[in-house]
Amino acid sequence: MSRRALVTGGASGLGRALAALLVARGDRVLVVDLADDRPAAVPEGAEYRRLDVRSQQDWDATLAWVREGWGGLDLLVNNAGVATGGRIDVESMADWERVVDVNLLGPARGCHTMTPLLKEQRSGHIVNVASLAGLVHGPGMASYNATKAGVVALSETLGFELGPWGIDVSVVCPAFFRTNLHESFAGKDTAMHEAGVRLITGASADADQMARIVLDGIDKRRPVILTDRLGRQAYYGKRFARPLYDRMMTAQARRLARKAGQDPDEYLP
Repeated sequence: MSRRALVTGGASGLGRALAALLVARGDRVLVVDLADDRPAAVPEGAEYRRLDVRSQQDWDATLAWVREGWGGLDLLVNNAGVATGGRIDVESMADWERVVDVNLLGPARGCHTMTPLLKEQRSGHIVNVASLAGLVHGPGMASYNATKAGVVALSETLGFELGPWGIDVSVVCPAFFRTNLHESFAGKDTAMHEAGVRLITGASADADQMARIVLDGIDKRRPVILTDRLGRQAYYGKRFARPLYDRMMTAQARRLARKAGQDPDEYLP
């Protein structure tokens, strides 16, 4: 049965790949992104609107479009996000405000705006794209980790809150995969910027491979969608082998500090 799906950040990366898969199997798809005019990358067969996830006005206008054009919504994919990274004493508070507004408040606005419609239907599925960083919190990424952990918490909360209305909620927690996410990096911590670019561009999986795994998890309505072996190892290692996990993260933090020209051992008494 054809579904009505809204995908934020759907003109590139994982959002574009998911939208293409949904269109290919006959779903009606509305891609929303920042461009005023329809980007060439939007999958053929999908409709397009401009939506800045930071704008409640844009969200309200999109809700009106969904009501008038489709009469309802079956799948909301809150995918739009930006990359960031920085040590707590290097990254600016302006960069914190930017990533919180997009990565955390963006999905919150989407859920807030569309939930009344889903409740009226007594059906629907919300999918929030977080990151493995929402579950495993490595050093040098405080702002990004905090927003993605917030998306995990938002999703778990809404899973309980909206379940009585027949509304499912899933959160996607992928590890690094090849996409254009690194192009959104901002901030003055160049050491973290360079590390993030290497991890994204050097990843083995690409957005199309990741989208197939994510869509399978969506179809199975899994509350938490882990996409790869690395992610599962890190997640379960944190839960069941915490001393080893702590040692690995501490060593990673020391390597990061030395690469940035700050040896922590120099500050020891």
